[in-house]
Amino acid sequence: MAGTGLAFVSPGAMADDTLGLSQSLYALSGPEGGAAAAGASTPWRFSMGMGVVNMPKFPGASGTKWEAVPLVSASYDRFFVGANADAASLLSLGAYLYRDNNWRVGAAITYDFIEPRRESEDPRLNGLGDVKRTAHAEVFVVYTYQFVTARASVLTDIAGNDRGTVATFDVMGKYEPTAGLTLTAGPGLTWASSKYNETYFGVNSEQSARSGLPPFSAGSGLNEFRLSVGATYRFATHWNVGASITAAWLHGDATDSPVTEKTNQMTYGLFASYLF
Repeated sequence: MAGTGLAFVSPGAMADDTLGLSQSLYALSGPEGGAAAAGASTPWRFSMGMGVVNMPKFPGASGTKWEAVPLVSASYDRFFVGANADAASLLSLGAYLYRDNNWRVGAAITYDFIEPRRESEDPRLNGLGDVKRTAHAEVFVVYTYQFVTARASVLTDIAGNDRGTVATFDVMGKYEPTAGLTLTAGPGLTWASSKYNETYFGVNSEQSARSGLPPFSAGSGLNEFRLSVGATYRFATHWNVGASITAAWLHGDATDSPVTEKTNQMTYGLFASYLF
């Protein structure tokens, strides 16, 4: 997409929590694609594709699930809709407020593509209720210098679904060993508000009575560290394929929560897209 310098646009913080999925998307940041790659002099950029992701059933889960995700995006000059890696979301509507050779600053409204947590997905969730999809307001800043890119974002639930506020920060290094092949890797962290942590890791008195889990109150703070690795390969003018792995480690109250079964979380993704 224009201005993003990305080979893939797909799933997030992905505002879908599915934070690992959003970081998998960001790990696939690669060479600029679409019309720019084809040499067309137009402000329009489009991307269409599909991905498949293996991810935890819920934050703190020991089991995993497979999800198919669409990679559909369009942009005109500084405006974008659909999947966007700078916004780390599959469903976004936004604009770049400032762009130059190093900086990209933008704002977006995003919506969860994947339902974050369903009580029916795992016996451990019985009595805890579902975590609903929601809309988020987001501001993101991306800075690139030579082969290193840093990205920071803040997302806030604006639909009143108790999802709170999440801030993320990631640094990604890029290496191109051969023409068309781009490798990326780097660390990241997530800070979450008490509302977010209460929704995912807290157990109130009613939930405790229904589930049998002990009551637990979760406060704000750093709740995840991660390492993301990605690879994209442009095998034709308009075609890219890619893979990503994100290893995440829960931190703080998330590790002590009775909801949490496993503190290390893995997300794997395979993607293909057509850029035009």
